[in-house]
This record gives sequence, C-alpha cells and structure tokens, in this order.
Amino acid sequence: MQNKKLKLGIFGFGCVGQGLYHVLKETHGIQAEIKKICVKDREKSRILNSDIFTFDKYEILNDPEIDVIVELINDAPTAFEIVKTALQNGKHVVTANKKMLAENLVEIYNLQQQYNRSVLYEGSVCGSIPILRNLEEYYDNDLIASIEGIFNGSTNYILTKVFEEKKSYLEALKGAQDLGFAESDPSLDVKGFDPKYKLVIAMAHTFGVFTQPEEVINMGIDKINPIDIKYAKENNYKIKLVARAFKAEGKIFGFVIPQYIPADSMLAGVRNEYNAVLVEGAFAEKQVFIGKGAGSYPTGSAVLSDISALAYNYRYAYKKSEQGDSLPFSNDAAVDVVVSFPTGNLISSKDFETFKGGYQGNGHQYLTGSVKLEKLKAWSSWDEVSVILAPELNLVALEKSKKELLSA
Repeated sequence: MQNKKLKLGIFGFGCVGQGLYHVLKETHGIQAEIKKICVKDREKSRILNSDIFTFDKYEILNDPEIDVIVELINDAPTAFEIVKTALQNGKHVVTANKKMLAENLVEIYNLQQQYNRSVLYEGSVCGSIPILRNLEEYYDNDLIASIEGIFNGSTNYILTKVFEEKKSYLEALKGAQDLGFAESDPSLDVKGFDPKYKLVIAMAHTFGVFTQPEEVINMGIDKINPIDIKYAKENNYKIKLVARAFKAEGKIFGFVIPQYIPADSMLAGVRNEYNAVLVEGAFAEKQVFIGKGAGSYPTGSAVLSDISALAYNYRYAYKKSEQGDSLPFSNDAAVDVVVSFPTGNLISSKDFETFKGGYQGNGHQYLTGSVKLEKLKAWSSWDEVSVILAPELNLVALEKSKKELLSA
C-alpha cells in the first residue's frame, strides 16, 4: 500500500512540466501534491499563481517536507547537480533528462546505492512507452538478444511528412518545431544525439552495460539528401532513424543510424511523433511497444507513472547488471550500408569490408557494402557523407548469438 501523500519539488515548468501538472491534476489515483516549482526566467508569464514558484533551488532541495525532486530542465550539468544534491539530502528523484542520465548513469547508480534513494526515469526513453520498467521486471530473466526501434518522435514526424506529404526536409522540420516536437535548435534530434542518449540508458537495463555516449555511433537525418529519398520511394522503402543494440560474440554493439525500411515492415507503419521499441528475447521472442515519443502529455504521463511508483517504494534493481554478465561494449562489427557523397575520391571501395557495387548520378556517387562501425564513426563527422543502413542488415553474428542463447 502507498505509505503517505508525497510532496513534490519540481525543477522546470516548460513543455513536460506543464504536462505533468495537468495530468496530475486530472488523475485521482496518486496521492501527491506540488509544493514548489523552481524556474529560471523571472519575467515569463505562467499559468499558475506566483506563490508556487521560486528562483532559489535550495528552497526546494533543503525543504524537509519535500519527498521527491522532479527534475525537468534542459541543462544537463545543472540537472546532474540537482539530482546529486537531492540524493545527498535524502530525497528520491524523478527525471526525464536523457542527456544528463546517459552522461552520468554510473555515478547515479552508485549514488542510489550510497544514499538508499531511488532515481526513476521512465520518461527519458521513448516518452509514453513503459519500456524501462518492462526491461527491469518482465524481461528480468529472459535472455535478450536485441533492442531496436524508433526512439525519437521529432525525426519520425519529419520523415513522415517528407514521405507522405512530399514536404521538403526544412518544411517538415519547421512543422515539428511549430508543434513543439522539435526545439528551436533541433540538432540533438536531427543529428541523432537524442536517440543515442536513450539507447545508452536502455542498454543499461537491457544488457547491464554502462557505456558513455561518445562510444556510441550516431548518424542523423540531417544529411539525407533528395536523391536518397527518391531512391527510397522508387524501391518502395521508407527511411527511419533507427536505434539498435544487440548481443553477439560475447560483446554488446549499439548505434543510431538511418535505415531504408521496406514498406511492409512493422517500423514503416510507425508515423508522426510515435516511437516504437522492439525487444527480442530467447524465450519471449520479438515483442513491440508503440506510443507517442514526443509531446507534453505523453512525457508528463510517464513522469507521473514514476512518481506513482515511488509512492509504493519502487526502485530500479538493475537486474541485468547484477546478474553479472559484464559484457564489453564494442564497435568491432560490420553493417550493410548505402553511402552517398559528391562525386570524387572521398570514399572508395577499399573502405568496405565487403564491397557490393556502386553508381554515379546527379553529381553524387553511391557505394554499397559492408562497413565496420569504427569506419562509420569517422564518417559521421563528414558533412557531405550520407550513410543509410541497407533495408535488410546482414547481422550474421546476431543470428548466431540468438541460436547460442537458445541452446545454452
């Protein structure tokens, strides 16, 4: 049973903060109330009376009546200091800050053990989809082979508009910004950093692996050119920004790269700001979670779910980590790609592990074949190079790993 009515101290009152306020106000199953909200802008007009707001973070962090700190700001270093201080002061934390979590997850894990307090962050990974708690609880004893999907609602919205409404990339991006799905500076989304942070967090609960974001390759949709889109349409493909992590040959691999998706694929039908997560285990096999990955109410609802879980003393057990596999993260794997770049000698067939072919047209050169992830990591910083995964990845090692899991 729930122990008592929780008192909340909230940092940030933007899109997610206001979403949380509204869903908390409308629900009747959670015994929780907002005591104070800390904000930065003293001039901004707000929907609530001024007496609930403060500009002094310590008014919340040092208040003995506040049980739970809800961190919802967009400044990762400041957010981490808030989380750390809250734990040291004996308070539980709920956060949706995926960048802060991905960069500091090991220390956050250790702080939870040291101060015997919980940090919950379901809202940080794929908005309204309850994936982290399912990885912790439902899949705790399954041998997971892979987790993959569409982890960013903003880019999925943009790509949907490009393919279904024939909008240009810039038109679709502006539409996403107007609806609040993308920030005024969209680089975290369109360059693939946002889904990478989410993948880093998910890997800790999927495989028990703690890795730093800079180790994981991310290539976004900002380099996709009109010829790539034309090629996709002519071959009945969609393009989706796919996050993927898998276990193979005693290692964990993970990356975020656009992929050509056949029109009859499950991911092809995931539209607009929706996210999708596919989990494949040895026993449960492949299961799919679909839900809104962007927006005020979906993420606010996920944050509220964490607050509700804290009311019943829930905490992440990090079961995959505790089970002791301790497999290393690696980029020593090859994937099948289509690479396009301006005609010239920027990339050659020698850069491929297995070269399948290529052609030139409209001032661009296209090469296809198998490339090591380490090589893609170098190409990711090249402005003129577009890399899109082939529609059917030749992940031989992954298929071999699935068979080994079942026979173990």
